[in-house]
Amino acid sequence: MKISAAAAAALALALGLILVNFTGQCAAALQVGFYKDKCMSADVEGIVFSVVSRRFSKDPTIAAALIRLHFHDCFVKGCDASILLDGSSSEKTALPNLSVRGYDVIDEAKIEVEKACKRIVSCADIIAMAARDAVALSGGGRYNVETGRRDGMTSSASDVDLPSPRLSVSQSVDAFAKKGIGLTDMVLLLGGHTIGVAHCLLFQDRLYNFQNSGKPDPTMDPLLLVKLRAICPQNSPLNRPVNLDQNPLSSFRVDNSFYKQIQIRRGILQIDQELALDPLTNATVAILANRNDFPAKFGQAMVKLGAVDVLADPQGEIRNSCNVTNNNNFNFLRF
Repeated sequence: MKISAAAAAALALALGLILVNFTGQCAAALQVGFYKDKCMSADVEGIVFSVVSRRFSKDPTIAAALIRLHFHDCFVKGCDASILLDGSSSEKTALPNLSVRGYDVIDEAKIEVEKACKRIVSCADIIAMAARDAVALSGGGRYNVETGRRDGMTSSASDVDLPSPRLSVSQSVDAFAKKGIGLTDMVLLLGGHTIGVAHCLLFQDRLYNFQNSGKPDPTMDPLLLVKLRAICPQNSPLNRPVNLDQNPLSSFRVDNSFYKQIQIRRGILQIDQELALDPLTNATVAILANRNDFPAKFGQAMVKLGAVDVLADPQGEIRNSCNVTNNNNFNFLRF
C-alpha cells in the first residue's frame, strides 16, 4: 500500500510524539516533580520561574538565550550543566558558545533556590526549568519539565561539536540521531528559531557567495535578500542581529510562524530554509505550518532534548555554585 508524503509525515509526527513520551518515562533518572518531597514546602520550580520572569519582563530576548543555552548544554556530553563551568578551556570558551547568554540568570536562580533548598537542586535541572519557563513566557505554553539530573564534573572546549547552520538536512539528521533525537523532533527543535536572532556571520555567505558560487543563495526570497544585504553589507561588522522569524508580529512568540516563513523562502539560516525544501522534512514543515499545535509539540520535543545523556546518582554531583565544581569551590555561596 502506498501513502502520500504528507500522510507519511503525519504518521511520523504522531509516532515521534509517542516516542517522546515513552523515552521520557524510561529515563530512570528523571521524573516530573522530582523535588516535591525533597525541599520541604519550597516550590523549586516556582522559585526558578520568578527569577526568569523578572528578567524576561526587562529583556524578552533572554527567552531565546535560555532555550539556546539548554540546547548547547545538552548537545555536548548531555544535559549536565557542563556549559556553565568556568575555565580557560571550558565549553564556554568554544567558538559556538562565545555568544551564549543567560549564565547570570541561572546563577541567580541557583542562589534563590539554595536559600530554600540547600545543595539539593542541580544546576542542570535549573537550566531545564529556565528553558521551559522561557518558552511559557513567550506564549508557547508551560510543559511539564522532568527533573533529577546531576551536574557534570568536567567541561572542555574540545568536546563542543554542535551542528553547523550550514549543514544539509541529511547531515543534521545524522547529528541529531547521534543524540537519540529523531527527524521529527529535529524539525520541532529547530522550530525554536521561532524566537531569537542570528548574526550576519552565520548567513552572509547566502547573500553574496553561496557555496563559493559568487552569487546569492537562489532559494532566498529576493525581497529578503535585498533587506539582508542592507543589514549585512560586504566587509561590514558580522555581529549585526537579524530575527530568525521574519514575521515582525511574531518574532518574540513561540508559534508556528517560523514554518510559514521558511515555506515562502524567508528562512535566515541555511538549515532553516532547507527544512522547507528537502524531501526528508518538507512535508513535516507543511503540517506544522498549517496547524496551531506547534507549541505543545515543541514542549514535548524539549522534554526529549532534556533527557539526552543525563547523569544520575551516584554520577556527577549537585554543585554548590554553578560555575565551578565542588572540589574547586573554596568560596561557597553565601547568603
